[in-house]
Amino acid sequence: MNWLPTADPILLALLGTGFTWLMTAVGAGFVFFFKAIKPWLMDTMLGFAAGVMIAASFWSLLNPAIDLSNGNPLPALVGFLLGGVFLRGVDLLLPHLHPGDDMCECEGIKTPWGKSTLMFLAVTLHNFPEGLAVGVAFGAAASGLGSATLAGALALTLGIGIQNLPEGAALSMPLRREGMSKARSFFWGQFSGMVEPLGGFLGASLVLMAQPVLPYALAFAAGAMIFVVAEEVIPESQKGAHAHLATLGVMLGFAVMMFLDVALG
Repeated sequence: MNWLPTADPILLALLGTGFTWLMTAVGAGFVFFFKAIKPWLMDTMLGFAAGVMIAASFWSLLNPAIDLSNGNPLPALVGFLLGGVFLRGVDLLLPHLHPGDDMCECEGIKTPWGKSTLMFLAVTLHNFPEGLAVGVAFGAAASGLGSATLAGALALTLGIGIQNLPEGAALSMPLRREGMSKARSFFWGQFSGMVEPLGGFLGASLVLMAQPVLPYALAFAAGAMIFVVAEEVIPESQKGAHAHLATLGVMLGFAVMMFLDVALG
C-alpha cells in the first residue's frame, strides 16, 4: 500500500472514524427492529467488544510503540500508564451513568442531569479512546517507521467498527426502555459515536506534528482503551446470569482482532 504518502493521514483518520461512527449508528438502529436484545446476546456482544479492544491495544498500538522505540519498553510503559491515568481523571470528573445502573450509581461530579443524558455521556466516554487510537494508528502509518503500517491501521479500524455495534445498541435500547421514542433513542445512540472522528483528528494531528512522541501516543491510546475495558466493558458484560458466554465472547473477539491484525498487517 505505497499510496499512503500521497494520502492525507488526517483525512484517512476521519474516514476511518467515520466508519466506526457509522457502525455505532447501525448498532443504535437495532432499536427500530427489536424491543430489547436478549441478555445473553448483549453480554456475549459486550464480551466480544472487550476482546477486540484488548487485542487491538497490543497488536495495533503497543507492539508498534515498542518497535518504534527500538525495543525499549519505557516509552510504551509511560504512555500506557498515562492513558489509564487520563481516563481515570475523566472518569472521576465527567458525570455519567452506565446503561442498566440506577441513578444512585451515577459517577463523576454531581449534576441535576437526567438519566438519559448521563447514560449518553458514559458511552461517549468509551468512544473517545477508540477514535484516538484510530487517528494515532493512521498518523503512525504515515511516519513509515517500524511496524506501524496502513494495513495495521485498517485492521484496527475494522475491529473497532465491529465492536461498536453492541455499543450503539447498549445505549439506544436502555433509552427506549426509559420511555424515549425510537427516533430519539437512535439519535442519542449514534450521536455518542460522534466523538470518534474528533479523537481521530486529534490523534493523527498530534503524531504528525511531533513524531518523537509517536511511541508515547500509540501506548497512550492503548492504555486508555484497556482502562475502558477493565473499568466498564468487562464488568458490564459479567453482571448478568450469562458470564460464561461473555467470557467466550472475549475470547472470540480477541481471536478475531488478532487474526485481522496479523493477516492484514
